[in-house]
Amino acid sequence: MMELEIELKKASDTLKAWDTTSISLTAGCDLFMRYVTRTSALEFEDFNSAKSRVLGRAEKFGEISNKARKIIAMLIQDFIFDGCTILVHGFSRVVFEILKTAAQNKKLFRVLCTEGSPDKTGVLLAKELAKLDVPVKLLIDSAVAYCMEEVDMVFVGADGVVESGGVINMMGTYQIAIAAHSMNKPVYVAAESYKFARLYPLDQKDLEPALRPIDFGVPVPPKVEVERSARDYTPPQFLTLLFTDLGVLTPSVVSDELIQLYS
Repeated sequence: MMELEIELKKASDTLKAWDTTSISLTAGCDLFMRYVTRTSALEFEDFNSAKSRVLGRAEKFGEISNKARKIIAMLIQDFIFDGCTILVHGFSRVVFEILKTAAQNKKLFRVLCTEGSPDKTGVLLAKELAKLDVPVKLLIDSAVAYCMEEVDMVFVGADGVVESGGVINMMGTYQIAIAAHSMNKPVYVAAESYKFARLYPLDQKDLEPALRPIDFGVPVPPKVEVERSARDYTPPQFLTLLFTDLGVLTPSVVSDELIQLYS
């Protein structure tokens, strides 16, 4: 069994090394290792039996992860009411699943999509929503506060949910949450449990930066520094609820869930 664990650990470390800045990748690998090796019975089985047990657990972990988005989408449906306006930021697969499910359930709502510069991920989401005949409006990222008065709720995904109950997500999430909080608009986070990470950032620079190329469309003078960080940290006080495959959580109970996940 020791040899099997060593091989799994090597594979996990190799996958994590592919992108050391990805919080969801690291958390997913760590939780996978916990899930497939946490039974003491493995220590007393021969190699083939242990391998079979590990493979069975791995398949089960995969099933749980694949179902997570649909579970989250169903949990949040009661919060989407006819006539509401939802602000979203970037392209989150779980947020898209939520909106697609609502459209299939014949709910009447409209969506404001930030453009999601510099990758224009919000434009992609707007295209997909338009295919579902969902009324959608694109905003430049800097128009969020201007449009917040017409918003009923904000939906965002997460690259990682951290021990404080806050989230690491696409750059711009923090300022959107601040604007929503100042106008008493609920901010709902949709995140699969494999994105729960054992991290406790204290400020915006307290994580290894994930960088991306930035194109302003015009030449940038060589002496001008460009901020290339791809994500920011939103503290828990600016979040209302987290919708996960573990259930609907308040930010304050995230640390308890993390303890259970990694125990």
